[in-house]
Amino acid sequence: MLIVADENIPLVDSFFGDFGHIRRVSGRLMSPEDVADADILLVRSVTRVDASLLEGSRVRFVGTATIGTDHIDQDWLQANDIAFCAAPGCNANSVVEYVLSVLALHAERRGLNDWTELSVGIVGVGNVGGELASKLERLGFTIRLCDPPRAEQEPDGEFVGLDEALACDVVTLHTPLTKSGAHGTYHLLDADRLRTLNGSQLLINTGRGEVVDNPALLDCLGQPDAPTVVLDVWENEPSIMPELVENVWLATPHIAGYSLEGKFQGTEMIYQAVCQYLGFPVRKQAGQFLPEPALSKLSFTGSAKDEAAAFMAMRCCYDPRRDDANLRLVMAGSQDERGPAFDRLRKEYPVRREFSSAKVQLKGASKVLRDTFKALGFKLKI
Repeated sequence: MLIVADENIPLVDSFFGDFGHIRRVSGRLMSPEDVADADILLVRSVTRVDASLLEGSRVRFVGTATIGTDHIDQDWLQANDIAFCAAPGCNANSVVEYVLSVLALHAERRGLNDWTELSVGIVGVGNVGGELASKLERLGFTIRLCDPPRAEQEPDGEFVGLDEALACDVVTLHTPLTKSGAHGTYHLLDADRLRTLNGSQLLINTGRGEVVDNPALLDCLGQPDAPTVVLDVWENEPSIMPELVENVWLATPHIAGYSLEGKFQGTEMIYQAVCQYLGFPVRKQAGQFLPEPALSKLSFTGSAKDEAAAFMAMRCCYDPRRDDANLRLVMAGSQDERGPAFDRLRKEYPVRREFSSAKVQLKGASKVLRDTFKALGFKLKI
């Protein structure tokens, strides 16, 4: 059996080595010749999987180690009796921790005494948006949930329209990319909607780059009273707009979901699906491959102030400003260099562990601080 896998999917040999031979190729450059003799194909979101890639091949199973599936022509796969699986929710917590880290920096930048003063509009309440909503509620934030497809299916749910979500202090986007239907998300934030945002607001996009009209956003940022913007996803990756990078507050190279735990879980989920497809028992779990974290314990004394201690702990685990600095550095290169450099930042991304990898010891801390650390996902050391 031949398995063709994107070279950037981690632990492919560890999970799939027992199944047969593995051929690793560039996901962005994957060609029909690469997959013609494959039985199983494992991809990420950078590979478009449709008839142009697979027609005439012997591929019978496709797995994507990602939450999103807009890069997969599922109708064509089904019509050609090719099994398919994704990894829904695999890196949801990683993206949530990215957003929380951004919120902490934003609150400090604004000089807020209490970051929960910020109202947060969550657009798209699936795996990521739902997990974010749960954590923000536990932390005490006021949230507004916008998800028209879910609102139709759950008439008793507490959903709001897009305009109300866009009126919040923070707007964070977590929708899939859809270009048709009643609730298409392509350029959901177009020039008109972007003009409704103002200088007191923060816009975060960690969903799909094409949900925001990037040229229109650049124009918006050149106007008085423009919002503060954080982008992790971009139109036309890896050939993103350097002018937009220059004008947003934080710019990162599509790595919000790149925690080590999230990456490993994505591989584990498609491994489980392949086992089910082949009728093999599941013998491996992502947890058995996780290394000891570089930072394993944080200790705070009774003098620690609640919010400041939480922000300090979050930054010890992850500070998005490092990724922002790295992207800005490579964007200073020539036009021919920028695209490959963007991909290289993703391929060579340093190990990032989730908050749960660090144990927090609190000596004489308040109940508020203990509850905050629990809500953020840290493990408390008793």
